[in-house]
Amino acid sequence: MRKSLFIFVALALAACGCGRKKIAPLGSSAGKRPDLYIEVSALGQLDYFDDHKLGMKLVAETLGVETDYRGPSDYNMDEMILSLELAIARKPGGLVVVGFEESLTPIVNKAVDAGIPVVTVDSDLPNSRRIAFVGTGNRRAGYTGGMKMAELSHGAGKVALMTKVGQPNLEERVSGYRNALAKFPKMEIIQVVDTGSDPTRAAQAAATLIQKYPGLAGIGCVEAAGGAGAATAVKEAGKVGKIRIVAMDRGSEILHYIEDGVIDASIAQQTALMPYYAVLILYNLNHTEIPITSDNKKARVPGCPSVIDTGVIIIDKTNYMYFVRESRIEASLIPPSLPGELPAGRAQVSACGARLFSTRPGIAAIVGKAWSHPKNPLLPSPADTSSRWGL
Repeated sequence: MRKSLFIFVALALAACGCGRKKIAPLGSSAGKRPDLYIEVSALGQLDYFDDHKLGMKLVAETLGVETDYRGPSDYNMDEMILSLELAIARKPGGLVVVGFEESLTPIVNKAVDAGIPVVTVDSDLPNSRRIAFVGTGNRRAGYTGGMKMAELSHGAGKVALMTKVGQPNLEERVSGYRNALAKFPKMEIIQVVDTGSDPTRAAQAAATLIQKYPGLAGIGCVEAAGGAGAATAVKEAGKVGKIRIVAMDRGSEILHYIEDGVIDASIAQQTALMPYYAVLILYNLNHTEIPITSDNKKARVPGCPSVIDTGVIIIDKTNYMYFVRESRIEASLIPPSLPGELPAGRAQVSACGARLFSTRPGIAAIVGKAWSHPKNPLLPSPADTSSRWGL
């Protein structure tokens, strides 16, 4: 089954002309370990990046190669650059890089100069010499959120947007929101606030917005922290159902607030596809020769799709339960004294580094062969104490 899947995807990529000579336009050679592929990112503690790790794990199993995920747990670009330096020293067959900001461009170019091809995912570095970008079409994601906000607000009212200022992919989402809401003469974006990707800061900003604009109709969020923060503020202000919230992504808090009707919808990304397809591109560069021209290198033919849009999905009350993440933890690593459920809002870290997190009592519990959301019919019901937790 996996071989069939790989053959299908590899042929699809080959049809786009993904040839090995695209590794670097100036003719450097591939890394010395062509079947080691490393993703480097920041913010690794966020459950959003569980999907990045899943994509890397699955593509390794599909291709029979080695993959690794590295980078700081917080938003620290200096540490991320150091992680990239260490990854380059390992001479992999390719790097997958989340392009948070332009400060990463020089180190990406350094990798290319060392003969290591780079695919950016999630957030692009278009001014670097990366070979491709795989991720959400961010303007389209923002546009989708804006149109959903217009639907929820019946095409009228004042709307605020929440973002992390200065991050290129998020700026594109804000632009998408603006394009969508511009279609509705009775809708107005009254302010764009900076959350710093911090839920506490986002909640404070949302509370200020609610006080400043008594008739606020909606809050649109282009990253996950904004949605959680906005929900907290709206709930505390007693404005649930009066201020519409369109969040971003599928974090456990976002799903919890959708279940409770505080968040109306969230724009989810097919995140695991990003590193998966990125490694497929890199693998084909190292193993496939596609003669687009008689001499691709001299003709400066890229030979790869420059952008792959992995798309978005709207999450709401009708489908939120299917987006609950699962995370495996060895039963032996769970402390014997750990109860069957975590206190609301508390997080613990196991010996293997996995986060155990609950947004409220009962949402994370030791269960049988799988963790099951109370309303999710697709996952098995609890049976005995075993090795899975819901994140």
